[in-house]
Amino acid sequence: MKIIVDRIFFICNNQNNVNVYVKGLTIRMRPTINDVAKQAGVSTATVSRIINKQTGYTAETRQKVVNIIQEIGYKPNAIARGLVNKRTKTIGVLLPSLSSRLASALLKGIENSAHQLDYSVIICNTESDGKRTIEYLDVLSEKQIDGIIITSEWLKDVYEEAIEAMKIPVILVLTSSSHLQIPYIKVDDYRASYQATKYLIGRGHKEIGMISGTKKDKLAGFPRIKGYKQALSDNRLTISEDRIVYGDFAYKSGIRCMEELLERSPGITALFAASDEMAVGALSCAYKKGVKVPDDLSIIGYDDTQDAEMAIPPLTTVHQPIYEMGEKAVEMLLNTKEAAGSVVMPHHIVERDSVRTME
Repeated sequence: MKIIVDRIFFICNNQNNVNVYVKGLTIRMRPTINDVAKQAGVSTATVSRIINKQTGYTAETRQKVVNIIQEIGYKPNAIARGLVNKRTKTIGVLLPSLSSRLASALLKGIENSAHQLDYSVIICNTESDGKRTIEYLDVLSEKQIDGIIITSEWLKDVYEEAIEAMKIPVILVLTSSSHLQIPYIKVDDYRASYQATKYLIGRGHKEIGMISGTKKDKLAGFPRIKGYKQALSDNRLTISEDRIVYGDFAYKSGIRCMEELLERSPGITALFAASDEMAVGALSCAYKKGVKVPDDLSIIGYDDTQDAEMAIPPLTTVHQPIYEMGEKAVEMLLNTKEAAGSVVMPHHIVERDSVRTME
């Protein structure tokens, strides 16, 4: 059968699908639940019950419907299914930056795990200052998503109030809440930074500088500075505020901080950078200044992103299992059988070519 409607031609073939021809283009229209019901000789209500694994049909009817679904390529509408089983098969992810290697690795872990469980992911970029966080929490609530993963962002009181009001599961990654009992996944930043600084000390370095994150950062700023200082103190080395400069975890701030640190403390022989991106920025600055790494200056980073592998020289760094954190977050978020508890993931130092042993 062919119907002409203002240059649009609809052709029905084999009762399965509708092909639409628009100015010479063929568009294959998506099969509907009505198509499945018509071919199976049952009601749409029966098809819906089978899709949502409810009762009220025979095994023979179920198999017939399943076969037709596979044959015509019907995919149930997620929103419609959500009205039946109270689940939309969708989770939201809030994070402050989509451009960093760390965010890329984390999202890959989240998306791969969600895909295996037949869930969709809505990614929300809250910007570095989190100014869009409340807006996105409202949007995700309206969409009736099944859970939220919040990463790398300090939870302000207003965020926690919004989360409490939503009444849906929330998992924190690379952050934690000071007021609410929200499960989190992260490494022990204090211990990891302590180990990174101690590693430099163990290689014979005594004059060690640090490029930290933002000065007021309670997540990865304070704990990493504390670990750095404690390692120096435990080994009876001088702690000097002049040897600590503050960036924002990004590449350009690493360049700026390295310039500042070389002016302030030209005698340092080693540097601990609180992110790989800042460490690579420090490498770039050192190259332009004629400072050879690791001959003149040893550098250790933090995260073990692809930046560390690609750097010249390849960067020694603290490994965070970022991809695995993403996978674990989805697993914890969708585990409705028991309450999720917080998880501290293991870290370790990956040795490459940016640190030398002092003679």
